[in-house]
Amino acid sequence: MPHFVIDCSGQLLRIHSEESIITRVHRVANASGLFDESDIKVRIRPYTLQAVGGGREDFIHAFVWIMQGRSIEQRLALSKAIVGELAEMFPELPRIAENIAEFERATYFNRTML
Repeated sequence: MPHFVIDCSGQLLRIHSEESIITRVHRVANASGLFDESDIKVRIRPYTLQAVGGGREDFIHAFVWIMQGRSIEQRLALSKAIVGELAEMFPELPRIAENIAEFERATYFNRTML
């Protein structure tokens, strides 16, 4: 925890590699101070075909899942920081967004909890 899953049009990987995107998103997430660095997970799902606004426009959308307990202000600051980093990487790309959802502590379970 947390999970940063970045959907994007595959064409964008000609500008920056998956490795560089993952590295920069990880760095911003870690700099937020909200997570232990060893818990941060970042992955990319590039699409070869997509429709955006009825056309074939490029896009990035980061879906973030974190454990409950952070304030709205903390979550908003994280969203702004990630979108800002991606906008710096892709200055010509108008469609960059992120949303944060929370895991419910009461129902979250992983292998180490067995």
